Amino acid sequence: MKDLFDKFYKNKGPLGKWAEHAEGYFVFPKLEGPISNRMYFMGNEVITWSVNDYLGLANHPEVRKIDAEAALEYGSAYPMGARMMSGHTELHEKLEFELADFVNKESAYLLNFGYQGILSTIDTLVAKDDVIVYDLDAHACIVDGVRLHLGKRFTYKHNNIESLEKNLQRAQNVTEQTGGGILVISEGVFGMRGEQGKLKEIVALKSKYKFRFLVDDAHGFGTLGENGAGTGVEQGVQEDIDVYFATFAKSMASTGAFIAGDKEIIDYLRYNMRSQMFAKSLQMQLVKGALKRLDMLRKEPVFKAKLWENVNALQNGLKTNGFDIGNTQSCVTPVYLKGSIPEAMALVKDLRENFGIFCSIVVYPVIPKGLILLRLIPTASHTIEDVNETIEAFSSIRKKLENGTYQSISQALISASK
Repeated sequence: MKDLFDKFYKNKGPLGKWAEHAEGYFVFPKLEGPISNRMYFMGNEVITWSVNDYLGLANHPEVRKIDAEAALEYGSAYPMGARMMSGHTELHEKLEFELADFVNKESAYLLNFGYQGILSTIDTLVAKDDVIVYDLDAHACIVDGVRLHLGKRFTYKHNNIESLEKNLQRAQNVTEQTGGGILVISEGVFGMRGEQGKLKEIVALKSKYKFRFLVDDAHGFGTLGENGAGTGVEQGVQEDIDVYFATFAKSMASTGAFIAGDKEIIDYLRYNMRSQMFAKSLQMQLVKGALKRLDMLRKEPVFKAKLWENVNALQNGLKTNGFDIGNTQSCVTPVYLKGSIPEAMALVKDLRENFGIFCSIVVYPVIPKGLILLRLIPTASHTIEDVNETIEAFSSIRKKLENGTYQSISQALISASK
């Protein structure tokens, strides 16, 4: 019989195998200094395009003041225990009421974490006789939630309504045998490419197929729709989304999440989501902080307006300079270049060390071989100067990629390591 841990020495996993060369730089990098448009990486100031602080609230003086006062008043432990036992407060209820009202739903339920929250929401919504149909490009948290499902699950091609309908037909055939129901899952905004989910087109299929619709709107909440009420509001179909999910980790610059929908459905989830029933309640300092942030979303549209001023400047500037940014319909700004993984590593090192630009890099197997994706997250904290510097830097690295500079650098490094 093998030792359980034998495999860890032989196979480090698709990312772990690069740890020796990538850790601390390409993965697990340390960004230091106050969360802002410019931070520090390895001692050097960089324009940061990898922080999900969409509305620039993380270091807003009013937000910092509330966070500090709440920490002083309650500490980091209160309330103790799970909400069903001893961790429930009026402020938790107040936040849920205001979140439901903000996203035009009857009821809401506060969750401790985004990843854990959507995963356990999926797990609770379906039983073994039910079928899940979900977008092929869904985030890992959705994929992990679907993996918990003991019944059938089908993927449809990304944002492809024809593919969705084919899989709804498959799901319908299964449920006719099992007596179960169908859950369709899409993201409001797909965080890698920036495309909005085709929520309107999916909702239109409800008249033909009997299914319920769950939307993960992590990147749409706070950035799209009136006052930032989300992608469903942006597309005019919020009332047709049966369970709406959003996290505080993006626009709210905090920790936590929530689900919203009809009261009967949310009540069922409250009493049956194991990850919430048996987990410690969200700390009061986070609850009070979220109330303040939500109030600012509602009453101060200047944050969203400034965000979109920067988004439009960045995306229009990139397109004007001939960059491929795909079909983004959100703040998420992907830049597609052609090159190998070694070239991508040389390119990013150049960007960070010589141009002072820090952004995320995505390569195969997440995207097809031969492509490099540089993912930028504009925020309300960025400036037009940041945008112009970044576009100028991208123009320079594109020339080096095309003239073979990065290929030569990468080949020299590979040869030296042999």
